[in-house]
Amino acid sequence: MLHVYAAPVKRRDFLKSAFGAVSAALLSRSADAKSPPPATPFRATDRVFIGPRRIESSRLFLGTGSNGWNHASNQTRQLGLEGLSKLLRDAFADGLASWDAADMYGSHPHLAHALTAGVPRDKVTILTKSRATTADAMRADIERFQRELGTDHLDILLLHCVEDPNWPKNFRPAMEVIDEYQRRGIVRSKGVSCHTLGALQAAAREPWVEIDLARINPHGAVMDADPATVVPILREMKAAGKGVIGMKIFGAGQLVDRADECLRYALNLDCLDTFTIGCESTAQRLDLTARIAAIPRERLPA
Repeated sequence: MLHVYAAPVKRRDFLKSAFGAVSAALLSRSADAKSPPPATPFRATDRVFIGPRRIESSRLFLGTGSNGWNHASNQTRQLGLEGLSKLLRDAFADGLASWDAADMYGSHPHLAHALTAGVPRDKVTILTKSRATTADAMRADIERFQRELGTDHLDILLLHCVEDPNWPKNFRPAMEVIDEYQRRGIVRSKGVSCHTLGALQAAAREPWVEIDLARINPHGAVMDADPATVVPILREMKAAGKGVIGMKIFGAGQLVDRADECLRYALNLDCLDTFTIGCESTAQRLDLTARIAAIPRERLPA
């Protein structure tokens, strides 16, 4: 047996030493109690739950509609079927499990290709959008979307690019068809993508809306109004239990040279659940996720 030599310790010295150790431990514990825990960093892959149906999503939706119009977008034009599919698959492999599509972008076949190439349907959240405003047109869109996407359900279906401030009345037939498909389990959650202040205000008041896609950035670029006007409306939505997804985070490209500022604003905004940004390459996606991870958590001015 190995014996370790120690000099004898007097009782008085022992008590002083013991008291000092206990005091130091108590002081350390008190300091720890007063110090806030280190903030958890943001991650593009953070899991969040959106709206009353609690649709699970990654913090970042991977957008497929940069300059999307007339059934095409930068992603579909530049990357093609295989290129965009690979971008989606690689993002999924890195933990980005939410895809933002639309009929207007023409990106449904690209998502379908990614699913058939190995992405499990039950592990990815698909958001898509329809411009239909009548019952017949909406019914046709939903059934066509299922075929194009190769899926039996749509996680989030939004009315797209809505500008009419009276849309809750004027689009009611289309909304009722979405309700029907939601009861059947084909649409999991529903809402609207707003493109005017009047439409946004109507979305905040309308009980039918479960999720709103809203244009938001710190400089008001390509928004429905300035941030001081829009943010209280988004907070009203959140207070009513609606989910809020941000778009135009970089002002449709106008603010890309201020990307970190825009990300800091969006990530720390208390009325935003997630946001969507369209990446056109793996390099852009990796740069974006690295920037998100470097943004500090902080309380922004009201």
